[in-house]
Amino acid sequence: MPGSTQGAATRERVAALVDHTLLKPEATAADVVALVTEALELGVYAVCVSPSMVPVAVAAGDGGVRVAAVAGFPSGKHESIVKAQEAARAVAAGAVEVDMVIDVGAALASDLDAVRRDIEAVRAAVPAAVLKVIVESAVLLGNSGESTLVDVCHTAEAAGADFVKTSTGFHPAGGASLRAIELMAQTVGGRLGVKASGGIRTAADAIAMLDAGATRLGLSGTRAVLDGLG
Repeated sequence: MPGSTQGAATRERVAALVDHTLLKPEATAADVVALVTEALELGVYAVCVSPSMVPVAVAAGDGGVRVAAVAGFPSGKHESIVKAQEAARAVAAGAVEVDMVIDVGAALASDLDAVRRDIEAVRAAVPAAVLKVIVESAVLLGNSGESTLVDVCHTAEAAGADFVKTSTGFHPAGGASLRAIELMAQTVGGRLGVKASGGIRTAADAIAMLDAGATRLGLSGTRAVLDGLG
């Protein structure tokens, strides 16, 4: 994407790649309605909310914005059947995309079979939904280096994921980094989408992530990012 070009057209293009996100545990139904109202105004691609808030977001959007829900969020330390059921219930309530968290500990232990089975369980539960796999790239890079992140991305692809996603935004290790996005994009080679999420707060951050290979952005401060584009 020609991210260096500022102006209204760039603002529109970036907005069309944004999952406008509200996953704070203290979020109320009124907060989610406000999120959806803002999403419609800003022209974003989707809203991303907690599973319990999917019905609220669907009703507030009235078909005008896609709804994504998280599963196994934020720790990933849920049994696969629980993640699968959570995803299936969210889709039944109207979500069309699911952002699931892997068991990061299994990845760090090089138990890629466990990671694959976990993703496959959710994939089987929501065959028609867009499935994004959150890998906590900052943790993997910080503890095991690039090879583990590459291996996990390959595993996600083999298990049927549609996207690999950097982060929950809740881990103290941090969120998206340019190196993680570059590596993830190189690994999936355009066969999967790459979602940058966590710590993207300015227009410059967003453009840099897109230039590095991100095809979707997870933002909670979407208006501030878009306002930086003119």
